Amino acid sequence: MVDPAVEKASANKNLAIRVATAAVGAPLILALLYKGPPWGFYLLVLPAALIGAWELFNMTHPGDRASQAMGVAMTALASGATYLSNGDLRMVVTMVIVVPLAGPLLTLVRLGDMKTAALRACAMGFAPFFVGVPLTLLALLRRDLGADGPGYVVLTIMFAWFSDTGGYFAGRFLGKRKLYEAVSPKKTVEGAIGGLGGSVVGALLAHFWFLPSLPLAHGVPLAILAGALGQAGDLGESVLKRSTGVKDSGAIVPGHGGILDRVDALILTSAVTYLYTLWFLRPGA
Repeated sequence: MVDPAVEKASANKNLAIRVATAAVGAPLILALLYKGPPWGFYLLVLPAALIGAWELFNMTHPGDRASQAMGVAMTALASGATYLSNGDLRMVVTMVIVVPLAGPLLTLVRLGDMKTAALRACAMGFAPFFVGVPLTLLALLRRDLGADGPGYVVLTIMFAWFSDTGGYFAGRFLGKRKLYEAVSPKKTVEGAIGGLGGSVVGALLAHFWFLPSLPLAHGVPLAILAGALGQAGDLGESVLKRSTGVKDSGAIVPGHGGILDRVDALILTSAVTYLYTLWFLRPGA
């Protein structure tokens, strides 16, 4: 039984580390977004995607460095094809066909335990799309939306971070009913609602502060959808960790665990925001 006082002290320390990490990282991201070239932001996104993929392959392929390296290479190819295609449908279609087919074929090269071969084959064909492509969409938002590009990237990050923050405080002070105990015992219904509220606050700040081109009639529903799916992404990563017996995907980010622990919601919010811009801002693209 964990002492409540010890648990509270640990939570406070973890929160302080999270705030300090964000205070250092956020200005660097904003400076690169607004002052740097579009490709410069992609050079920030790509390593994050590759590290996140390595963390995932470390869960599905424990101890198999060769398979982990192949998976990271596949993620790099998927990310590069997404960014460099620049509207060329042939590159995108080729990637969509080749990557899933390569999963089982590469597993034949590193067969290992037959009992886990199916999991590893599916992970090899799935992880490059799950981690590499959605994070690369952030770089596409920055590059392809002109002056509004950096604002949409910030909005996407705010959907994830504000939802996480709103969910944390609502769950900590108001949480009573478990949301999905089998997957994440500490998450509550009240925390989930607080997370949605945080996403909406992000949309409101964006509209009235740095992204006035985003109508509230679009921004609020987008925030609710992105916030809900972002929380689902968090739960989805928890399934991966629990099923492979891992507590954190890594330890590279102080107070946050691994890269994948930090971008699990962002993977979904980036996809939602990108699809919104594709269908509503660039319908002829």
